[in-house]
Amino acid sequence: MGDRIPAPLRRIGGAFGSFTAGQKAVTIISVLVLGIGGFFFATWASQPTMAPLFSNLSGGDANAIVEELTTAGAPYELTDGGATIMVPSDQVYDLRIKMSGAGLPAQADTGYALLDKQGITTSDFMQHVGYQRALEGELSSTIKSIEGVKGATVHLVIPQKDIFSDDEKKPTASVLVTSQSGTTLDDEQVRAVVHLVGSSVEGLDPKDVTVADSNGTVLSTGDGRGIAGGAAGGNQREQATQAYEVRMNTALQRMLESVVGPGKAIVKTTAEIDLDETETKSQRYVADPAVPPLTETTKEETYTGGAGANGGVLGPDNIQVPNGANGGGDYESTEEARRNAVGLVTETRQAAPGTVNRLNVSVLMDANTAAGIDQAQVQQMVSAAAGINAQRGDTMAVTMLPFDTAAADAAKDQEKEATEAENTAQLISMAKTAGLVLLVLILILLAWLSNRKKRTQLTEEELAELAAMQASLVAEAEAGRALEAGDQLALEAAEDHGPNRREEISEMVANQPEEVAVLLRSWLADRRS
Repeated sequence: MGDRIPAPLRRIGGAFGSFTAGQKAVTIISVLVLGIGGFFFATWASQPTMAPLFSNLSGGDANAIVEELTTAGAPYELTDGGATIMVPSDQVYDLRIKMSGAGLPAQADTGYALLDKQGITTSDFMQHVGYQRALEGELSSTIKSIEGVKGATVHLVIPQKDIFSDDEKKPTASVLVTSQSGTTLDDEQVRAVVHLVGSSVEGLDPKDVTVADSNGTVLSTGDGRGIAGGAAGGNQREQATQAYEVRMNTALQRMLESVVGPGKAIVKTTAEIDLDETETKSQRYVADPAVPPLTETTKEETYTGGAGANGGVLGPDNIQVPNGANGGGDYESTEEARRNAVGLVTETRQAAPGTVNRLNVSVLMDANTAAGIDQAQVQQMVSAAAGINAQRGDTMAVTMLPFDTAAADAAKDQEKEATEAENTAQLISMAKTAGLVLLVLILILLAWLSNRKKRTQLTEEELAELAAMQASLVAEAEAGRALEAGDQLALEAAEDHGPNRREEISEMVANQPEEVAVLLRSWLADRRS
């Protein structure tokens, strides 16, 4: 039975049998760990990569899709609180086609699909309500397509038109949006939602749209704030002002720190920025003297009176021209009229927002570090860098005071201690890991040396077996020489033990190949010597 076991397995069994109890335990545990690790790795590697089949599903649609997947035997996973269904990535498109063939997701309760259920007997009120619900569903689906929006609910108030009423009410809307986890909607996205809803409903002014998020924060109110000049407008103004002040503070502080050192100067900037867009139009008339007039007229009047007449004569414009003994009574008048070509120049100027109306800069430096620095030079340098304009009311102040560095020093010491403690912990962790690895290597080395020592140090039984093997090999050699010499008696004596010796030699070579090889090398070395 033992002869049927392959030689490699016999070698492994012999090597394992030569181990000590501790070595056997370590070997068994290592084999078990490798087997379990390989099993879990193979299980993980065999799992398919999951991809979303549908997202943002309602409870009814998710239930119907799960039932279809269960019937089809397709694997799936539910995430996002059951609103998203994950399936193997290589089956996404096939399953979507199958679900579409089954009418899933249904989406029959939202959007314009509601209008398909209205019949000819539907009242005007129900038609109005159905149209309003359909429009709300379509707007919700459209808003959810915006990046960062997970869900949206739209409520519209659309008053019915009354031809006998002069007081017409305007429609209003409110939108509740749910952003994705870890994200918030910025002002641009909120304005997009507002204008999207306002442009989709007839007669709805974007100022009458209120937007809120799921946390209860009003993003845009219904009184126009958030559209222009209100809450969102105020936020934009505040953000623009803060951004300008931060840029100015950073630039000035970096410049001062290059002179007094890091942490030895503090710059505070307060700016008043005009973010209003203004437009100015002006007109003026211009005429070129070198251009001849379009028309020109000249009028001349002449009057000659008698020398002897008494009294006076009424001339042009009711001017009495005296005549008499001393007057000649003559009158002359000339009038000229010219119509010149006049050009009209219209100029329109638009002022972009962002003009700085006023800028106040305050600089505080550590007196201990900046003791030898000229304060006037610092003020002149900072004023030039910040663009201080005294005519528009800008102010600039430079102050030198000793800084209290106790807290900074304590924080620096704590940071240093924390860094040293972290480095020490890392070194200890690395030392532990290295020690464990070294211990394992030492144990493996000791086991290998012990096994090798046992292999090299033969027992008495192994020596006896080797001696018998040597005798068998010698007898085989003698039989070969007797056969060559023709000695029949020696050949018969060798053949009597030949078969048994051959079997013994074959068994020894199979069981103890290393010892046989060492023995043969020693014989060859003896013969060579």
